[in-house]
Amino acid sequence: MLTSITEGILCCLTGKAASLVLPLESSEPSDGFEFVEVKPGRVLRVRHIIPERQPIETEKQVAGKEKMDGACKDDGSPEDANIDSDMGSSVHCKRKITVYRNGQLVIENLGDVLHSEILQCQDGDLEPCSTVEVELADYKETPSSPDPNPVPPPVPPPPGEEKPAPPPRRRRRKPKRTVLIDSKRVISSCKGTHSDVALFFVHGVGGSLDIWSSQLDFFSRLGYEVIAPDLAGHGASTAPQIAAAYTFYALAEDLRAIFKRYARKRNILIGHSYGVSFCTFLAHEYPDLVHKVVMINGGGPTALEPSLCSIFQLPSCVLHCLSPCLAWSFLKAGFARQGAKEKQLLKQGNAFNVSPFVLRAMMSGQYWPEGDEVYHAELTVPILLVHGMCDKFVPMDEDQRMAEILLFAFLKVIEEGSHMVMMECPDTVNTLLHEFFLWEPDMSRKDSSKTDTEKTVSDTLRTLKINKPMDK
Repeated sequence: MLTSITEGILCCLTGKAASLVLPLESSEPSDGFEFVEVKPGRVLRVRHIIPERQPIETEKQVAGKEKMDGACKDDGSPEDANIDSDMGSSVHCKRKITVYRNGQLVIENLGDVLHSEILQCQDGDLEPCSTVEVELADYKETPSSPDPNPVPPPVPPPPGEEKPAPPPRRRRRKPKRTVLIDSKRVISSCKGTHSDVALFFVHGVGGSLDIWSSQLDFFSRLGYEVIAPDLAGHGASTAPQIAAAYTFYALAEDLRAIFKRYARKRNILIGHSYGVSFCTFLAHEYPDLVHKVVMINGGGPTALEPSLCSIFQLPSCVLHCLSPCLAWSFLKAGFARQGAKEKQLLKQGNAFNVSPFVLRAMMSGQYWPEGDEVYHAELTVPILLVHGMCDKFVPMDEDQRMAEILLFAFLKVIEEGSHMVMMECPDTVNTLLHEFFLWEPDMSRKDSSKTDTEKTVSDTLRTLKINKPMDK
């Protein structure tokens, strides 16, 4: 504590950052680590593991074999009719999103309905395609502009000549913006033996790719190709000493470069906390390449805006003096328990190990006005929401609101987990994620329950009011 205060005073006197993020000693190329220069002088550490797979026949090779078998066999055997059993299910994504001038958001789901068959953990309190009305506590109705032709108040009739009051006239709502989505999406099971599948893991503020160590080891052993970068200023990536390097847009462009470099045909994005926003950005930008998304304690579907009254607005030297207190606060809020195991995870996993300058710049740079409810409602990719019940950073109702906004979302709650649930409960999280990767919608119910589907079309009106943005 005394050392941090001394370094903080020196930082204030010299005007330089007290600590820089340097490459870790464990960053050996043999361990699957690579250093990628996304921009001149801007280098990110990336852990990239390519499993050794048996050579898989391409579609052309399979088609050639099919022709040869057809030429040699004339018995009409159907055994080769369905060679590719992993084509997936075609889902009709159709919804109408309307934003009204009074701040009301109305979503009408008119397409297919997906049902979750993932059994691990309990579901959140959400029924798909049900009528939901949410009144947010922090929403304040702003006074409307004055009417140019005001209607004078009615003159009361004289006594003895009272007439029944006419029914109140409803004012026709004028939509401010309308978005129509009507597309087809193929959703398939993603196995570790499939060479066209890649998993991207994105951490949040103050973390590093080391928080995913259990997931990276688990899925690489199952045969998946995994990619996990360190954000700028985190882990072993370079740490520019300029605040503009840590805005949402700068970090999003870094991850765009990483995604374009390693992307396969079917990509699954897994984000934690602030990393969820970047996964949402990539899923919106590349809907044909992003096959599924996992959001772990990511918060509600609100536009990002930094808080002006946050402790992270203090000077970097002051934050450096407070670093032991901040680390302890993160341990208490980020983990369900604060024992020796959790302290070891916090240290080894670099869950909160970043310079005060980078921390301040990251929190101040969380400005993303485009990422509002409509932006999230436009996503058609299947999304798994994982929430730790003991999370003190992200309330449960935020993830529930996210599930209500998204088109295809499944909310799973881990009771013994907190904000760092993937470190606290790695086996549970790994099993849950793997089931979601292997999940494929069963569209055979669609024809058998046609009347139910037609009924849900009129019951899928979701009415919400846009709330104030909050930091993640």
